[in-house]
Amino acid sequence: MPLGSSCDEGSSPLPVWMGAIPERHRDTRTTAACHRSVATSRLLDVEARTGARSTRRPDPALELQDDPQELMPRRRPTQERSKRKFDALLQSSRELLVEVGFESFTCEEVAARAEVPIGTLYQFFANKYVIVCELNRQDLVAVSQELSDFHGEIPSMDWLRHMNSLVDHLADLWMTDPSRREVWLAMQSTPSTRATGAIHEKEFAEAVAQMLRSLMPRTPRIRRSMMAQVLVHVVYSMLNFSVQDGLSHEDAVAELKRLMVAYLLIAEKESRSGGQRTPLEPEAN
Repeated sequence: MPLGSSCDEGSSPLPVWMGAIPERHRDTRTTAACHRSVATSRLLDVEARTGARSTRRPDPALELQDDPQELMPRRRPTQERSKRKFDALLQSSRELLVEVGFESFTCEEVAARAEVPIGTLYQFFANKYVIVCELNRQDLVAVSQELSDFHGEIPSMDWLRHMNSLVDHLADLWMTDPSRREVWLAMQSTPSTRATGAIHEKEFAEAVAQMLRSLMPRTPRIRRSMMAQVLVHVVYSMLNFSVQDGLSHEDAVAELKRLMVAYLLIAEKESRSGGQRTPLEPEAN
């Protein structure tokens, strides 16, 4: 097909980079990319002739901010009918996120899958970044419930066995629900989603710190708080690492257990000795 030929009969010419692609190899995504490229070229041509610039305000979630704000739903449903729509939108979001990834994720497709008007979606969520933040919060709430059950086993002479069971359960969640990793990855996409993720992790870490209080009562509260944040960050990072392609999930989870056991055993020993740091640990400035 010669350079400059059309995407379809009567349409605008293909961009140069598209002209070299045989017509039989062009799928719907190629055609869509062609039309987007043509539309962009036309817009740039108009701007070049008129000096006009778009006045559309960029999405706040994408802006670099000195103090990124937590992304939250515009409102949460209170009536049963609204709750069903809200839950359907979140469930469809999970499914779509696994299928296409966050970059191709759109609010329009979520609404279509949930069979909910797009206007209803926007009553709850300002954009897709708010949706993924709500999914992340939802995941942490579920894990917090698991943690509260574990908390009842501490202090206990057999707390290591209970901790291993908790880690195994969390690891199974990551293996059986691929949306968890997709949500975690999407949370790294913008300053505001990362800031929101940090807020969620900090809230979860507060629950972990309460658990550590029972295990190491003589350790200063500030240090327990820092330890809890370290544990939450390491556990989430390792669980998402464990489900990467080409890795042994079981081996990665085993290494996570070793890290946690060594860390907590040292902290417990220090607490029993009066909260003194081990010789291997650097002194605070």
